[in-house]
Amino acid sequence: SIPPEKRGIGMVYQNYALWPHTTVYGNLAFGLQIRKVPKPEIDKRIKRVLNMVQLEGYENRYPRQMSGGQQQRIAMARALVFEPEIMLLDEPLSNLDAQLREEMRFEFTELQKKLGITAVYVTHDQAEALVISDKIVILNQGEIVQSGSPKEIYSNPKNKFVAGFIAVTSFINGRIDSFT
Repeated sequence: SIPPEKRGIGMVYQNYALWPHTTVYGNLAFGLQIRKVPKPEIDKRIKRVLNMVQLEGYENRYPRQMSGGQQQRIAMARALVFEPEIMLLDEPLSNLDAQLREEMRFEFTELQKKLGITAVYVTHDQAEALVISDKIVILNQGEIVQSGSPKEIYSNPKNKFVAGFIAVTSFINGRIDSFT
């Protein structure tokens, strides 16, 4: 029963969900305006968050005038500008090329740690999960199969599904008769 604008949750979507008809400033200001934040504070927060994502001076650009990586950073800035307690990210890097994905993984991890925000990050990319996570939860058909640190899951997969998901593997059927 808590209205969305009072939940303290930032969301970054797979397709960025930026409004094409409004500027970067408009995309970032909207959530703050809904929360009735005064204009001077909106300006201050937008300036600060654009600095964080290294896009100072982009306030008057439209999404179509930016690269995929820049749009992704604006989507991240939009989720951060109202200072959420939790961020939900739905495969935010999946539309980027491999090199940019790697750079953005690092940038996201640094930013998240710097701000101390809890992030729930959905990905089907094993490398991404291993690199950016403190804890991984692996689901199979909506059921939790295993959770733990990246090292725990990689070193001790609970079953064949987890082993197949987390690493490139070759499965060999066999039976152990004894240990020496």
